[in-house]
Amino acid sequence: MSVPDYMQCAEDHQTVLVVVQPVGIVPEDQFFRIYKRIASVAQVSIRDSQRNLYIRYRHHYLPENNEWGDFQTHRKVVGLISVTTCGSAKEWPQTLDRFHGQKEVFGATLYDSRLLVFGLQGEIAEQQRTDVAFYSSYDDCPNVEKRVEDFVESIFIVLESKRLDRATDKSGDKIPLLCVPFEKKDFVGLDTDSRHYKKRCQGRMRKHVGDLCLQAGMLQDALVHYHMAVELLRSVNDFLWLGAALEGLCSASVIFHYPGGTAGGAAGRKPSLAQGQGQAADAGKRHRPGAQEVLIDPGALTANGISADTSSEIGRAKNCLGPEDIIEKYKEAISYYGKYKNAGVIELEACVKAVRVLAIQKRAMEASEFLQNAVYINLGQLSEEEKIQRYSILSELYHLIGFHRKSAFFKRVAAMQCVAPTIPEPGWRACYKLLLETLPGYSLSLDPKDFSKGTHRGWAAVQMRLLHELVYASRRMGNPGLSVRHLSFLLQTMLDFLSDQEKKEVTQSLENYTSKCPGGMEVLTLPDGLKLPPVAFTKLPIIRSVKLLDLPVSLRPHKQKGLLENNMSTKSPFIYSPIIMHTRGEERNKNIEFQWVQGEVCEVQLMVYNPMPFELRVEHMGLLTSGVEFEALPAALFLPAESGLYPVTLVGVPRTAGNITVTGYHTSVFGVTSDCLLEGLPSVITSGCMVEVIPSLPRLQLSTSLPRSAHPLQPSKEELSSSVSVQLFNGETQHLTITLENIGSEDLETLEVASKTCNTKEKLFGEFLSWDLEEAVSQLPLKPGQSVTLTVNIKVRLDFSGGENLLQDLNDDGISVTGLPISSPLRQVLKPRAETKPLGSESSKTDYNHVKKMKLNQINKTKHRGLINPRENTSLKAVLMDTLF
Repeated sequence: MSVPDYMQCAEDHQTVLVVVQPVGIVPEDQFFRIYKRIASVAQVSIRDSQRNLYIRYRHHYLPENNEWGDFQTHRKVVGLISVTTCGSAKEWPQTLDRFHGQKEVFGATLYDSRLLVFGLQGEIAEQQRTDVAFYSSYDDCPNVEKRVEDFVESIFIVLESKRLDRATDKSGDKIPLLCVPFEKKDFVGLDTDSRHYKKRCQGRMRKHVGDLCLQAGMLQDALVHYHMAVELLRSVNDFLWLGAALEGLCSASVIFHYPGGTAGGAAGRKPSLAQGQGQAADAGKRHRPGAQEVLIDPGALTANGISADTSSEIGRAKNCLGPEDIIEKYKEAISYYGKYKNAGVIELEACVKAVRVLAIQKRAMEASEFLQNAVYINLGQLSEEEKIQRYSILSELYHLIGFHRKSAFFKRVAAMQCVAPTIPEPGWRACYKLLLETLPGYSLSLDPKDFSKGTHRGWAAVQMRLLHELVYASRRMGNPGLSVRHLSFLLQTMLDFLSDQEKKEVTQSLENYTSKCPGGMEVLTLPDGLKLPPVAFTKLPIIRSVKLLDLPVSLRPHKQKGLLENNMSTKSPFIYSPIIMHTRGEERNKNIEFQWVQGEVCEVQLMVYNPMPFELRVEHMGLLTSGVEFEALPAALFLPAESGLYPVTLVGVPRTAGNITVTGYHTSVFGVTSDCLLEGLPSVITSGCMVEVIPSLPRLQLSTSLPRSAHPLQPSKEELSSSVSVQLFNGETQHLTITLENIGSEDLETLEVASKTCNTKEKLFGEFLSWDLEEAVSQLPLKPGQSVTLTVNIKVRLDFSGGENLLQDLNDDGISVTGLPISSPLRQVLKPRAETKPLGSESSKTDYNHVKKMKLNQINKTKHRGLINPRENTSLKAVLMDTLF
C-alpha cells in the first residue's frame, strides 16, 4: 500500500467501505450529483436490531489497498455501486459486461453490489432485479436513497454472518494465518504445528474478529477481542499485528469517549457499548446525515465531551482505555509499525488519527510530536501530486492544533511543490491559491487598513518573501494587474523594513509592471471570489499636516454692514472649561473662520516628506473633496531624497456654493493612482478641513488720478487699501477722479460711497469731501469689463484761531476720509451726499463716521499768532487709500 488516506480518523474503523464508480461514459456533473445523494446515506439503523451500520464511500480506490483488508477490515471494499448511462436496449449487454468486469476488480472481498442505470426504458427496464435499478433520467430518480439503504442492509447481513462464523470457537478446526501482502513469502516453510505458530494465528484472528465486531456495532465485544489479541500477539512478538490490535483498541475507545467524532464533522455517531437504554424506539429507523437525529443522550456527556462512567456500561472500566491511555497505546502501536519498512502508510495514518484525538483533547504539544514523526516517515517514491497532498494535510493538521505559523510553512511548501522543476506543466494557479491560504499564518492580511492600526505584527522578512512570491506567481499566471496590486501592497506596508537598495529594486519593478498595466483604486476580484482591496500610497510621500489657506486679501469676502454698524460689535460670553474632549475627526469636520468664494482659486497647504533614498516624482497630485462640486487643479512634484518636511500647495476651484470638506488627496506615483483619505491617516495634523463656499461676488479694480503715497497706511484686517497723496493749501480745492472697473464675472448692481474723518478736534468746518453719485449709479448694473468714473472734490477749510498750540496739535492729529465700500449685488442702495452742517454740530460729526479712511498729515507747519501766512510754505498733505475689490 503506497498511497495513504490522509482523511482517516479513528472512527473510520467502525465503517464499511463502499466504492461508487461510473461505468462507461457518464457526465461528470451527473455522476457527482448521484454520488452526493448516495453518500448522504452514511448511517443506517438496522431493522430488528439496536445496532447501526456506518458507511464510508469512495469514488476512487486502489485495488492494492484492498489487499490489506484482512489486516484492518475497514480497508476492505465490501460494497460496489456502479452508475451508468444506457440509451438503448442494444447497449445493455455491453453495459452489463462492464459492470461484471468492474466487480471482478474487488470480487474477492465484495459482499454485495448494485448497478444504477439511467436513460434505459422498455422491456429491460421493467424487469425486476435485485442488483440493478433502472431510472428514466438523472432528474427522475426519487428512490435512490431507499435503494442504497436496502443495499446497506444486505451488506450488514453478510457482515454479521462472517462475524459469527469467525467468532465461534470451533475446537479441532485449524485457524488460518492472516497475512499482509509482504508477509506471505516470509511464512513459506514454517512449522504450522508449533505452539508459537498457533498463538500467532489465534492472536491475528482475535484481532480480525474485533474489527468485525466493531463494524457490526458491537463495541463491547470488540474491546474484549482486542484485549485478548494484544495478550496473544505480545507473547509471540508479532509486532506488526500487535500494533494493529493496539490501534483497534484505541479506535474503539475513541468511538466510545468521543461520539461526535474526531474528524471535525457535525454528524454524531452512536456508541453501542451501553445497549438497551431507551433505544427500542429507534429500532427499524433509517436516518442520514442530511436529517440526523441525536442518538447520544446529552446527559451522558461531560463538559469535555467524554462519556460519563456509569454502572450500566458493562466492561467499560476493564476494557475501554482512558483518554491518557489512548495516546500511550497509539505511541506504542506507531513504534511497532516503525519496525517495518512496508508499513509506512499504516504508520503515517496512525499518526494522523492520534493527532485528531489530541486535538479534541486540546493537547497541542503532544500532537505536534506525532506530526513531526509523520514528516519523517519515508513512503518511497511519491508523485508530485501526492507530495502536494501530503504537505497540505500536514498544514491542515497543524492548523487544527493551533500551530498556525507551522501550518502556513507546510502550506507554502505545498505551493512551491506545485511549480517544482520536475513538473512539465507547473500549476501556478494552484500555487497562487495555496500561497494566499498561508497569509493568516504569517499574520499577513491583504487589506492595507490592517497595517495602519498600530504596531506591526509578524516577521517582516518572511512576509516580504511571501509577498514577492505572490507577485511572481501572479505574473506567471498572466495577470499583471494582480502583480501590480501585490507589489504596491509590499511597498506601502513594508516600506519601513526595506533597505535603500530594496526600495530602489521594488520601485523599478513596479514601474516595469505599471508600464503594461497601470495600477488603480478598483477592487480586484479573484476567480474564487476573494476580493483584494485597493492600495493607496499614503507613504509616498508622507503627509504630516494639512492646512486650508484663506483667499488672498483682494479676493476675501467681507460681511456686508450698514453704514452705521461699524462701531457695533457682536460679543458673546466666554465660558471656560478645563475638559477638552475631541478627536481627530472632530478637528477635521469643524468649520473654519474664513470663507471661500465660488469660482475663485482656493489653496490647501500640505507638509510632505519623501522617505525614499532617491528623488520622488509625483506625476499627479490633487485634492479630494466632498460637499460641493470642486475642480481640482493637479500639480506635479519633485521631492528631493529624504527631503524632510517640504511645503506643497494644492489648488482648486469650487464650482458651486455650500460647505466643502477636504477629505484627502490623490496621487500618481510609479504608475499607480492612489486616493488617500485623511480619515485613514490619524497622524496627520490639521486645524480643520471644512469651509463654507459662498456664491460668486463682483470684483472691482479702483484707480485714481492722484499719485501713490510714499507712506501708506496700515489698514485693518477687514480693509483692503492703497494710499495716494495730495498737497493742498488752506482753502484750496482739488478734484480726485476715481475709476471703478468690473474685473470679475458678476454684474455690479449696487454702489455705496461714504466718508469718515477722525481726530479732528473740530478744526474742520464745511465739507472736506463731496461727490455726485447719481451719474455713476445711472450706469449700473456694471457688466464685466465695464468701468465707471466718480469725481470726488477735496476742499480744505481749517480754523487756526484756537490758540498758540493749535499747529502742534495738528501735527499730532490726522484727518481721515472714507473710501468706497462695495455692497452685495443682491441689493441696490444710493446714499445721498450729506448736507452741510454747522461746524461742531453732533450730526456733522456723525455723518463723517464711516468706513474707508484718508489721512491728512500737515507738513511745513508755521506757528504765527494762530494764523497761516499764505506767503510761507504752508500746506497740507492728504493721503488717500484706493481699494482693489
